[in-house]
Amino acid sequence: MKARIDKEKCIACGECVEVCPVEAIDIVDEVAQVDDTCTLCGLCVESCEYEAITMPEVDAPETEDLESYRGVWIVAEHLNGEVHSVSYELLGVGRTLADKLGVELAAILIGDQLQDAAQQLIGYGADRVHLVEHPALTPFNDESHSKVLTELIRQKKPEILLGGATAMGRSFIPRVAVAVETGLTADCTGLDIGEDGLLYQTRPAFGGNVMATILCPNRRPQMSTVRPMVMKKPVFDEQRQGEVEPFTPSQEAVTSRVTVVDTVIQEQETARLAEADVVVTGGRGLQKAENFDVIEDLALLLDGAVGATRSVVDEGWKAYSHQVGQTGKTVSPKLYLACGVSGAIQHVVGMQGSEIIVAVNKDPEAPIFDIVNYGVVADLFEFLPAFVKKIKEKRGE
Repeated sequence: MKARIDKEKCIACGECVEVCPVEAIDIVDEVAQVDDTCTLCGLCVESCEYEAITMPEVDAPETEDLESYRGVWIVAEHLNGEVHSVSYELLGVGRTLADKLGVELAAILIGDQLQDAAQQLIGYGADRVHLVEHPALTPFNDESHSKVLTELIRQKKPEILLGGATAMGRSFIPRVAVAVETGLTADCTGLDIGEDGLLYQTRPAFGGNVMATILCPNRRPQMSTVRPMVMKKPVFDEQRQGEVEPFTPSQEAVTSRVTVVDTVIQEQETARLAEADVVVTGGRGLQKAENFDVIEDLALLLDGAVGATRSVVDEGWKAYSHQVGQTGKTVSPKLYLACGVSGAIQHVVGMQGSEIIVAVNKDPEAPIFDIVNYGVVADLFEFLPAFVKKIKEKRGE
């Protein structure tokens, strides 16, 4: 389907051509025409003052018994019994949503030998932990985990389910959405409850040029994955009380066609990007891969992690695991040092939550300077070696 053009009303002004983010509209024979790449975003409809563009009529899907669904769930991710920080961040936003709806906040914990982890989740805000333990559920396997979560949803019926937009979450949460026949909004950066009681799910779209707010009015649960380091982690309360509720999955759910032979954690000299208090990021201004040596030296000196922009990763100068931005990782360190980074919005959305942002760029008009706490207008090839040398002198190295 695609947007419809009323040829009698269209005056071929070209305004719709300008606003279309996917270049699906063109002026042909003095009238606008829409091709099959149209995504039905609706921007052209809003831009047309002559009301010559409309969206195609879509039959509303069959509505479920929505009143039977109640409660907010978060999927608690863990590795070897240690809960991933994104799970605590989900509890923070989940608490806000549950309080607005006046419902219970529950965490879903799937694996084996996870009693201690369950208590941690209660301390961070869960009213209830649905604990699913079975030897076959460790290590993580997206097939069995998705089947177990699907069984839980069908039996308990939550109205909202949140997961982390991590490698693990992205591998099995979509499978669950398909199995329970509901929608899923990925990589959300904002969640709220509207006056209509629906979950308003906000995420960047079209490369970060549009912020889309998405609703799921006719199906349940309303499902979202949330980027790590976007939501605020709540304060742990060791006195907090909650209930751990065991759930026994079916044998079919814990049976998988896939066997995980080994899990390899990538070793690196610098800190891990998503966990670091200091991130030193290099952009296209570094000109070539070899020049990242000074970025890595500085990151090591500051006990930080090395970041990179998308253009750097596309050039092959750094691995994708270092990418910060809309299509990479979201970080919020205490200090973010951007070197040779122009400040494109796609990059900024991945680091704007940093406490202190410092940029080094020889172009005083670079967009990055619009969001920094401190800016250095200088040639990075002169500034960074001098900066590294000064740090070493102060430390007596």
